Amino acid sequence: MTWAIWVTGLPGSGKTAIAKKVRNLLKERGIVDVKVLELDEIRKFITPKPSYSEEERDIVYASLVYMAKLLVESGKPVIMDATANRRKYRERARRNIRNFAEVYVSSSLDTCMGREGRRKAEYAPSGIYEKGKEKGATVPGVNVPYEEPVNPEVVVDSEEMSVEGCAKKVVAFILKQAWCEE
Repeated sequence: MTWAIWVTGLPGSGKTAIAKKVRNLLKERGIVDVKVLELDEIRKFITPKPSYSEEERDIVYASLVYMAKLLVESGKPVIMDATANRRKYRERARRNIRNFAEVYVSSSLDTCMGREGRRKAEYAPSGIYEKGKEKGATVPGVNVPYEEPVNPEVVVDSEEMSVEGCAKKVVAFILKQAWCEE
């Protein structure tokens, strides 16, 4: 069977590193066809000059959910790597994708700000927390709310746990479901 998990948390919380590590750990177990949908990469195609407005976010997150839904329906397991500052984005996925789970990467804003300033992300915009100081900025957790999940299936604390430890907890959850055949 197939599934989708949404790895959510503040920018800089470790979502991308954890998502990629989950994929690699699953690959080591013979689950090789897992697709990671990294929203920062997808956004470059949908909105090459992003405004990060509420309207644009609605479109981008709806597109992400639809892509994940199509992949799951075609038999591909999916890891969605996206902040999704509003619960409604993640709830849309829960309503539309079978075998869906939410993974919340918990980390303080201060820690996320420090990490984001040092990270060398391939697709994520750099300096977002610094830009969050500008008038009209829309940075989740700073100028726009980040709505933590109410009942995520998995919570990992990226301040207390390593990337590998977080990923192992997520993999253990996935394997406990009847979604995977090892």
